[in-house]
Amino acid sequence: MAINKNHEFEELDGVKCGIVEKNVPPARVEFLKKILEYNKFTVVVVPSPPPKVAAAPVAKVAEGEEAPPPPPPPAPETFTVGVTDYTYNTINAIYGRLLKTPDGHVVTMAYWHQKEAVSHDEIPYYEDVS
Repeated sequence: MAINKNHEFEELDGVKCGIVEKNVPPARVEFLKKILEYNKFTVVVVPSPPPKVAAAPVAKVAEGEEAPPPPPPPAPETFTVGVTDYTYNTINAIYGRLLKTPDGHVVTMAYWHQKEAVSHDEIPYYEDVS
């Protein structure tokens, strides 16, 4: 049980993990895995559980007819990404400038959310002496 939404942890594949993100598409899994493994984290990826679906209304069928079978639920297309360090917190890691890209730059929030293709190191306000 997490204290707040920013620090979640749960058991993934029998290992207690700090949750990085939930309901992640496969392309994002590869992106996150690359960054986290470069930063020496052990990454655990499991399929996300299917969303809970409300029961479909029962169609009335005339006597002697069979009702069509309900369609099967879609296969999970999303994943839960976690790291074995259950104290991991994404917000602290990004704003604390603890994560690096494979090319040596600090991971920024825009880079983490894949809004920028290259992480541009910004000088923190407290180090800017201009």
